[in-house]
Amino acid sequence: MLTYDLSARGKTPIYEYLCGCLRRDIYAGRLAVGEKLPGRRSLAEHLGVSEITVNTAYMQLAAEGCLVSVPRRGMYVAARPLAPGPDAPREARSAEAGPRWRLDLRSGRIEEALFPSSAWARLTRRVLSEEPRALVEGVPHEGLYALREAVSDYLRGYKGLDAPPERIIIGAGSEFLYLMLAQLFSGRSFALEDPGYPKIRETYAACGIKCLPVPLDAHGVSPAALAASGAGALHISPAHQYPSGLVTPMPRRQELLDWAERTGGYIVEDDYDSELGFTARPLPTLAGIDRAGRVLYMTTFSQTISPGLRVSCLVLPEALTVLWRERVGFYSSAVPNLEQHVLARFIASGGYERHLSRLRKTLRERRAAVLEAFRSSAFAPRCEIAEPAAGLHFLMRADTPLTDAKLKRRAGELGVRLALLSDFAFDERSAEPHTLVINYAGLNGERLGAAVGLLERIIC
Repeated sequence: MLTYDLSARGKTPIYEYLCGCLRRDIYAGRLAVGEKLPGRRSLAEHLGVSEITVNTAYMQLAAEGCLVSVPRRGMYVAARPLAPGPDAPREARSAEAGPRWRLDLRSGRIEEALFPSSAWARLTRRVLSEEPRALVEGVPHEGLYALREAVSDYLRGYKGLDAPPERIIIGAGSEFLYLMLAQLFSGRSFALEDPGYPKIRETYAACGIKCLPVPLDAHGVSPAALAASGAGALHISPAHQYPSGLVTPMPRRQELLDWAERTGGYIVEDDYDSELGFTARPLPTLAGIDRAGRVLYMTTFSQTISPGLRVSCLVLPEALTVLWRERVGFYSSAVPNLEQHVLARFIASGGYERHLSRLRKTLRERRAAVLEAFRSSAFAPRCEIAEPAAGLHFLMRADTPLTDAKLKRRAGELGVRLALLSDFAFDERSAEPHTLVINYAGLNGERLGAAVGLLERIIC
């Protein structure tokens, strides 16, 4: 029988501590793949806890893919994760995991506490009990139809986008879809925002795509520079550009659509975080106002649910569906069946929209607290904050004689992972210097005070 010292949990909730103990044993191989775990009731009696506590821990691990419930037989170890989680022992962490930062301002990840764990566990139980074949049955290459249907309804209701399930592709994260797009548009050069998200450039370039930097002006991608580039496709984030935070206004969006129609080009609209706006509803998508079938629309659940979920969606214009099937339609779906079933129910039940509402409220309050703390700090007189009312980051321009390289070196010596605008430019010399990209999602409670103190030592 599994035995754990629950008295060592400190202030950690019992179910969370038990979950961590089980997870560690799975990582370490002490619980082998295929091994049956004790029944909920017997383990609860053995540990002196409630059956609900054991059940919650089991369901969380099932949601993570560590365990699988077999109806009328019990809970089994499904797989050993490829990378250790936060509860994994120190010796299990590989060298590739990188340094452990005192403060990470480069990552925009939302902490675990904001993950909808209770709803996710409940839906996981339902899928496993009501659809026991969900783990073994095949799904179409483009993804589970029920999930594509749920995404279609959500996009129509929230973003006014007509996206039939037959034109939706489910991918294992945005980078997977970038790889597919590189093969779909093989032979075309891509215009990319400069500065922009480096992973886009790196992924396309690794696939042999010629990447052309297009500078941004006050309204986003410059149409003149785009036309001069000679590109055959454009990858853009018009709802909230990363890292500048720019929102492309409607007149500029129409100019970009005109370019695509006039030149026979295509636009990949990467809408990675428009759900995290804190004021009015977002502007209509490019795909929603496209009348010539030149826009491919992308969105992801990594920002709003969890980076570990690795589920993104691509909406194809009707004219490209046949070409997609010919060139990349042979790839099997890379998203686990269980995750697709659970996510489909989460969206269709309205759970996703309720989660977004709570998430926006929390992040709005956190953002306001961060801005207030920064503006009351010792470095405030030497900094200017660009404050777009959306997303998980903002820019802060510092008045300092230090170069960007020296700023990052000083930050690294203090254990701070810093991101600067020059990190996102094709040529770092072209970016405005001393401009910090502040990802604030993790700055809550004591972390915020620590962040202010560390930034004072870096900037002042």
